[in-house]
Amino acid sequence: MDVITAEHLNKVFQIPHEKRTTLFEALTGIFRPTSYETFYALKDINFSVEESEMLGIIGDNGSGKSTLLKIMAHIFLPTSGSIQVKQKITPFLELGIGFNPEFTALENIRVYGVIMGMTRREISDRTGEIIEYAGLEKFQDTKLKNFSSGMNVRLAFSTAIQTNPEILLLDEVLAVGDLDFQEKCLRTLKRYRNEGVSIVFVSHDLKSVEANCDRTLLLSHGKQIKLGDTKDIVNLYREKTNKYPAKKSTLPKLRRSRFKRSKQF
Repeated sequence: MDVITAEHLNKVFQIPHEKRTTLFEALTGIFRPTSYETFYALKDINFSVEESEMLGIIGDNGSGKSTLLKIMAHIFLPTSGSIQVKQKITPFLELGIGFNPEFTALENIRVYGVIMGMTRREISDRTGEIIEYAGLEKFQDTKLKNFSSGMNVRLAFSTAIQTNPEILLLDEVLAVGDLDFQEKCLRTLKRYRNEGVSIVFVSHDLKSVEANCDRTLLLSHGKQIKLGDTKDIVNLYREKTNKYPAKKSTLPKLRRSRFKRSKQF
């Protein structure tokens, strides 16, 4: 069964040539209409993600990878075409959006949990697990403005993984925090993979994509170059760019096995 289906997907942005920030500029601009440049971020994208599949998305910066993920997450609406998402989706795109530096860790968990789609009861029941997973027991009443960037990311990631996703959207967020926390994150993602969670994985780490993804989509300047077997697509990308020699991946393989889903971390 397909859990995500995109058909003839297009995304267009209108970029103004002139920025108006003051009242005077806005008033005088009435008699001088702003000109816009049309930017095609995505052009006629067609793909599907099967249940329990790990789909990779690769391409150079500006190829449309993050825009495509944001459309899947319903952050952006497509300009034309359609996309259907049939299961609960958890986007790991920009961790920490919605955090307030003047709030404590506990207060931000409540806010961020709501943003990630958790109920008040779920947030209340899992706050202790979130704090423990992030390793912030001593800092739960500390304001975030006194946190390091790594502590912020640990708190965001620890909150986001509590949503029990059916589909995961990952945009270069596998290497977060220090080495110990990275290993903890990878074990959690491996568990999700084992349990049959569908994953869409955007990364510049081609060896990680090659080691873990069932199929891969190659984008370039918003266009779909090819969708197919991961090894073939990665080799095609290397041939086109000629700048990504094979190297050892830092990400372990997220192999699947059969066992019952658990909410314990």
